[in-house]
Amino acid sequence: MATLQEKPASIRIRRIYEPPDGGYRVLVDRLWPRGVSKARAELDEWLKDLAPSNDLRKWFGHREDRWTGFQERYREELAANPEVPDFSRDCASRPDTVLLYGARSETENEAVVLRDYLLGLSWPGRAMTFKSSPPGAAR
Repeated sequence: MATLQEKPASIRIRRIYEPPDGGYRVLVDRLWPRGVSKARAELDEWLKDLAPSNDLRKWFGHREDRWTGFQERYREELAANPEVPDFSRDCASRPDTVLLYGARSETENEAVVLRDYLLGLSWPGRAMTFKSSPPGAAR
C-alpha cells in the first residue's frame, strides 16, 4: 500500500450546495453562499483572500461573455497573491482537497480557475492531479 507521500494529491471542485463527500473542504468564495448554514457546509477552511477581489467579482457577474476576461484577471490576482504558495503547498500535502463554490455554473466559476492555476504550479516532491466527476454524475 502506498504511503501518503507516494500518493498524488488531488484537487476537486464541488458546489457547496451538494452534500459533503469527504476531502479537505475549502470554501473559495468571498461571500458566504445564500441558504447554507455553517454546520451544513462542514468546512475545514474558508479562504476569502484566495477568492476573486470584490471589484473582479462584481465586474464578472457570472456573465458568460466575460468568462475569458474573468479567467485572465483572476489569474493575475492569484499570481500577485502572497497566500497562494502556502495554500498550494497545503494542497500538495493532502491526499484530497475540495474547493467549494456557490455559483450556479459548474464550469465557469472561481474554483475552476483556482484549481487549474494551482495544478499549474509545481512544488518539489509532490504531484497533483485533477479529479472531478462530470456534472450530474453520482459521487
